[in-house]
Amino acid sequence: MKHSLFALISLFCWLVVGCTPREVRYVIGVSQCSDDEWREQMNKEICREALFYPGVEVEILTAKDNNARQIADIESFIRQGVDLLIVSPNEADAITPVIEKAYDKGIPVVLVDRKIHSDKYTAYVGADNYEIGRHVGRYIAERLQGEGNLVEVTGLRGSTSALERHRGLKDALKATPGIKIIASADAAWLKESAEVAFDSILSRYPHIDMVFAHNDRMAIGAYNTAVKRHRQHDMLFVGIDALAGEGYGVEQVADGHLDATFIYPTGGDKVMEVAMNILRGKDYARETSLSTALVNKANARIMQMQTAHISQLDTKIEVLDKQLDTYLMRYSSQRMLLYACIVILILVAMLLFFVVRAFWTKNRLNEELSDQKKRLEEQRDQLISLSKQLEEATHAKLAFFTNVSHDFRTPLTLIADPVNQLVESNNLGENERFLLNIVQKNVTVLLRLINQILDFRKFENGKLDMTLSRFDIWEQIKDWTEAFRTLSYRKHIHFTVLADPSEEGYVMIADAEKMERITYNLLSNAFKFTPENGSIGVKLSQFNKDGACWLRYQVSDTGIGMSAEHVQHIFESFYQIDVHHAGSGIGLALVKAFVEMHGGTISVDSHKGKGAVFTIEMPMQQQGVPEEHVEKNVILKNLKEGALVSADQETIQTAPELVERDDKETVLVIDDNVDVRDYVKALLYGKYTVIEASNGQEGIQQAMKYVPDVVICDVMMPVMDGMECCRRLKSEVQTSHIPVMMLTAYTMDEQKVMGYECGADSYILKPFSARLLLVRLRNLIDNRRRLQSFFADKTSLRKEPIADLDKGFVEKLRTLIEEQLGNSELSVEDLGDKIGMSRVQLYRKAKALTGYSPNELLRIARLKKAASLLASTEKTVAEITYEVGFSSPSYFTKCYKDYFGESPTDFLKRKG
Repeated sequence: MKHSLFALISLFCWLVVGCTPREVRYVIGVSQCSDDEWREQMNKEICREALFYPGVEVEILTAKDNNARQIADIESFIRQGVDLLIVSPNEADAITPVIEKAYDKGIPVVLVDRKIHSDKYTAYVGADNYEIGRHVGRYIAERLQGEGNLVEVTGLRGSTSALERHRGLKDALKATPGIKIIASADAAWLKESAEVAFDSILSRYPHIDMVFAHNDRMAIGAYNTAVKRHRQHDMLFVGIDALAGEGYGVEQVADGHLDATFIYPTGGDKVMEVAMNILRGKDYARETSLSTALVNKANARIMQMQTAHISQLDTKIEVLDKQLDTYLMRYSSQRMLLYACIVILILVAMLLFFVVRAFWTKNRLNEELSDQKKRLEEQRDQLISLSKQLEEATHAKLAFFTNVSHDFRTPLTLIADPVNQLVESNNLGENERFLLNIVQKNVTVLLRLINQILDFRKFENGKLDMTLSRFDIWEQIKDWTEAFRTLSYRKHIHFTVLADPSEEGYVMIADAEKMERITYNLLSNAFKFTPENGSIGVKLSQFNKDGACWLRYQVSDTGIGMSAEHVQHIFESFYQIDVHHAGSGIGLALVKAFVEMHGGTISVDSHKGKGAVFTIEMPMQQQGVPEEHVEKNVILKNLKEGALVSADQETIQTAPELVERDDKETVLVIDDNVDVRDYVKALLYGKYTVIEASNGQEGIQQAMKYVPDVVICDVMMPVMDGMECCRRLKSEVQTSHIPVMMLTAYTMDEQKVMGYECGADSYILKPFSARLLLVRLRNLIDNRRRLQSFFADKTSLRKEPIADLDKGFVEKLRTLIEEQLGNSELSVEDLGDKIGMSRVQLYRKAKALTGYSPNELLRIARLKKAASLLASTEKTVAEITYEVGFSSPSYFTKCYKDYFGESPTDFLKRKG
């Protein structure tokens, strides 16, 4: 049906176009030297005659007696590319070159009234000016009867018409020597100029019998001057043109102002006829002379009547022409309407045909659809079944993926830390140290790749989170890029790291770990694809966007570059440009994910063989940074000793033991890998009593039997895994108080949440360092005992070997916290004032005795109180929030979940 409609519309358009008369259009340019009444009459005749030639367009320009202007007019017609040029030259010498130029370019040129000093024109139409001059001379001789003084007022002396009229006059007067031309003046065809020139002549010649002017306008000007001097009756005035109309030559003769005038025909109709013969290729005369005649008082009135009649006829012709245009437009509209009606009728007929056809087709399709519906229902059931199978397969793949990463991390634990300890040994030779450095570097690379794969899984599952902190990105970039210096030296690559000067500096709030990964991946990509002796650059700058400060981070290289096709897909997962540069295919996809998490954008400008420029733009300040997180960074920066060590976003404090113990604590190590158990046992040897178990079930038995001070438990184990083991330990009265440290290769947050839900006190990721394990283990034991001392009954303080003064300080601090528990405005300064210490003194004293800052002790006390209220009252979470001194329910919920491993709402649901 669509094809049929298209065919009908095409047919309609063809009919419309085919039935429209196609006239050959001609553009004729007319350049008039002046704008006097004689040329206005000629222009009217040209335009009127053009009406009889459909498709002809006439454009008229006048030079107003200016040679430069007429030359410019003719040049514009040449550039326009008119089909024919009609010219009345102002002065022959000046206008001849430009007319020759038009003629040489193939444009036909018709001269009117005046000629040029060249034969390069197509045709001439006009009266014979020499003969007119002779006619005037003979009339003057006859009128003056062979005796008298004559004054000649000429046209522009440079025009051929003026020259020829003067020459004809002189030749005619040779037979009558009694007539003398006593004065001659050039009035340039203008009435005003003639008045001025003749006034001067009247002053010099008291006796003048006749004045001959080359046109009626100048004759009338001379007459007006004679009237002013009251000498108009002393002489006769003769002109040339004989135009009819008010104030023109014929009327002046009829009124007795002029003695006579000679018809100088405009010939506009004849000019148009010759022009069209030239354009249509018909025969034409190269020289067309127009006739002249004498007009005096005897025939002037008759001329006026004839001219008036002709004018009426011209007006009627113009009216008829307009009516004809109207009728033609109406005819064209009616014809179009007729064609439209025919097409509409055809379309209606076609539509009826298709409607009937569609009706029968619909019935047939309904039957087929009924059969297809049954088949589709069967396919739907099959798809549901396949979907369930696919979901199960996906879960199985994810489980396999997680298990493999765990299997990788376990041997990495047994490689990384022993290698680190060997590198720090002083008993190694240079070759052995070199080999160990290679092993150490590749272990780091392998761990980074495993983390990258796990992060990619988090990203796909929507579980990738940010840990924000305040840091100087420029200082960090300089540190991170140092790892590539050796590679740049080895490949002879010019490696630069620059930053634009900034008064505000480059301190930003972002996820520093992810920014480091972005830098590593982009530079790894750049070094991979940049050949030797190339260049790689890193540049930082800042700019404002929507009133905020943004970071622009660019990494450029002069490597192999990428085609437009590769650029479109470069940030897609597992996309690789070629097989010669192997990789995981997820590095740039992760970079894009990290950038978008920061609310930024990443783009690449690259061309084949010309390198690439990666541009990252992101806000300098990310939203949602916890206040206490920033404060903690400031505190840590000022600490010279006991710096915090990062381990999977958890912080631990390295500090010397506050209490010397004679007896060793007991540590239970539960792991199915004997090498891991032996390695941990070797680390703890001499400091702790170590008990071993190869699975969770055996570990519970050992814990029930020996009641250790702390348990180190692997997550993935046969018989009973670490999660279940931890849950069982925390549910038994004998073992519920024992801190449990989970060893795991899992990096996903949901795995940690599961562990904390089971009651785990700490997590440490494989591979781990020996120092990290020992410090974390020591802190778990000491912090648990300090908490027990601080929050137990007053009598429990006596069990700890603490001095009396310290016991008084702890007691006073505990009492103050309990009294001010509901005061949300309570600050460390307030506590220090009440105890009699400065803020710094209070912080150090509390930290040394309890392992916690005053703020942390206050928060823990509030959380304990809140937990008690949740368990024993029916108050809402909001009511308890403000009762225990938190400023907002959202912050209370976050702190509660961080401490107890579940939100208050989850606790209330579990409470039932």
